[in-house]
Amino acid sequence: MSQNLNTPGIVKSAVARLHADGGATSLNDDVVVEEPLEIRIGNHPFVVTMRTPGNDEELAAGFMTTEGFTHSKSDFKDIDRCRIASNPENTIRVRMSRGVKLEKIESHRYGAISASCGVCGKTSIESIRNSYPDILSDCKIELATLLSLPDRLRKSQVVFEKTGGLHSSGLFDKAGNLLCLREDVGRHNALDKVIGFALLNDIWPLENHILMVSGRVSFEIIQKALAARIPIVAAVSAPSSLAISVARECGITLVGFLRNPTMNVYSHPHRISK
Repeated sequence: MSQNLNTPGIVKSAVARLHADGGATSLNDDVVVEEPLEIRIGNHPFVVTMRTPGNDEELAAGFMTTEGFTHSKSDFKDIDRCRIASNPENTIRVRMSRGVKLEKIESHRYGAISASCGVCGKTSIESIRNSYPDILSDCKIELATLLSLPDRLRKSQVVFEKTGGLHSSGLFDKAGNLLCLREDVGRHNALDKVIGFALLNDIWPLENHILMVSGRVSFEIIQKALAARIPIVAAVSAPSSLAISVARECGITLVGFLRNPTMNVYSHPHRISK
């Protein structure tokens, strides 16, 4: 396979396309990249996650924050490539500011996390629920604006347009302006990148913002939204039963099957104005 230099995160792969009439066509297909990223705390290994390369510093910052180890940009001294690693392009080093309790971090070494797993290594779902206060934000979004978000998200999914193989998370303001979109082979990675972007660019906390995801909403999406204080989570597809339960308990407005002209609102509909 060869790298597509025009679009990061894509490689070319030779494939044989078979037809119903028995014929076959040889062609080069655009395929999304999945590679391991090692996150180190200082020079000590902490976690390895499978991700699509790009915005790795944001991914590290978002992961550390949604796991409850950091709470603000000031908790980080710096985040950069670990040049002493054997593969620096796939290794990020996080150095914490003085005052951040490294003992808590050191006691939670995660090992490897797949692109499909967002809650691996957590001790219990109940402990996650109890880690953050309920969201009481009075953020509201107009119904027409909310209905427009899927099209706005879709138009910015550059890598998905070429490969069909990525999840996307988009951060919007109440007016429906797209502030950040990230794509990744893992839905939780895409969201961590968005959250890391917001944190590192001082758009924090996210109490007046809306999260839009391209697929379904499972528990880990709601957990990460709760950590970032996002009051409204919308998805093109369905939420899981646990996502609905936690959203109701924690004060998050959860919207599923958001496809103009309809949507399903599973919790806290008061934030949607008609």
